Amino acid sequence: MSDCIFCEIAVGRSPAAVEYEDERVIAFADLYPIAPVHILITTKKHIPSIAKLASEDESLVGHLVLVAKKLAENRQLEGYKLIFNVGEKGGQVVPHLHLHLLGGWDTKPTSLPA
Repeated sequence: MSDCIFCEIAVGRSPAAVEYEDERVIAFADLYPIAPVHILITTKKHIPSIAKLASEDESLVGHLVLVAKKLAENRQLEGYKLIFNVGEKGGQVVPHLHLHLLGGWDTKPTSLPA
């Protein structure tokens, strides 16, 4: 999709601080972090949100989670949060499936960031 910023990042037409990339996903630092570590892991295939997943996307979603785990291990995060926002009313800003990896706090966070 040509007007999707995450699609543009995935094909290298828009800059990003890439942390990981393979044939199915790309992970990069969030421009507006809400945690000391805030990485977005997104699919290269354009899927608007979790609500638009098809059965053939099942392994892709699992892959997103395993990439998040690998990134957390590489950063030696003692604890972290994984968040999918679904739809505008669920806080999703970019209409392209992505997983937020949040962590790096010195102390236990007291609430879930919005």
